[in-house]
Amino acid sequence: MRKIDYILVIIVSIFTLVNGNAQTITLKGKVIASSDLESIHVLNITAQKFTVTNDKGDFEIPAKLNDTLLISSVQYTPQNIVVTKTTIEMRSIVITLSDRVNELDEVVVGKILTGDLLSDIENSDAKRDINFYDVGIPGYVGKPKTQRERKLYEADAGKSIVIAPLFIGINIHKILNKISGRTKKLKRAVTLEKQDKCLKKVTEEFSDLLFENYDIEAHLKTAFFYYVSDDPKFLDLCKADNSLKTYEFLIQKLYSFNDTDDTSKD
Repeated sequence: MRKIDYILVIIVSIFTLVNGNAQTITLKGKVIASSDLESIHVLNITAQKFTVTNDKGDFEIPAKLNDTLLISSVQYTPQNIVVTKTTIEMRSIVITLSDRVNELDEVVVGKILTGDLLSDIENSDAKRDINFYDVGIPGYVGKPKTQRERKLYEADAGKSIVIAPLFIGINIHKILNKISGRTKKLKRAVTLEKQDKCLKKVTEEFSDLLFENYDIEAHLKTAFFYYVSDDPKFLDLCKADNSLKTYEFLIQKLYSFNDTDDTSKD
């Protein structure tokens, strides 16, 4: 064989070998994972090809020697696989994925809280809002007044007559409200408002307890609590906020209410 022919044979052999190694095949693969096998992404990064697995974890994708496959899913740790000569010969590949574990290191943000409210507030970097004390003006720090209470305060605030060393002041507004009866009317309205609020509170708290063993019509229960609210001691018990004393008071009133009801029936 001539030298030139020998060289040509070598070149053809090399070309055939290279061409064979670079041949693209349909690679069949199977993904093994702990649970959900469907819709796992399989990307041939080198060839820019893409597919997903079926419900059994099977897939097919074009690939050739030395291509890089990326197998990716939200719940599994991604894997990069390089296509080897053995893979090309077998025309198949099995890939096992491990679960993705999202664990965060313990992080302490800001100051550590102890559970002691006063201590935690003192250690906090939070700043309180500016109030009227900060700017040197008077302000009201009591319980917010209702609309009726505000009207009563406006009608009856201050002294009727103020005597000072150099002058005598008369609160005409307050005197006129008393003469006209407006102040008395407003006081009655405030008292009724407090009474209604107290009545609702006592009814909700003690109704089931008082009548749990008695089959009593609803309107009689309502009549009983209105009967109780007429007692002068009723509002004082609400202010005291003593459940035991209130319950004892209601029991006593219940007996007297029964006597009154029996009398009215006779």
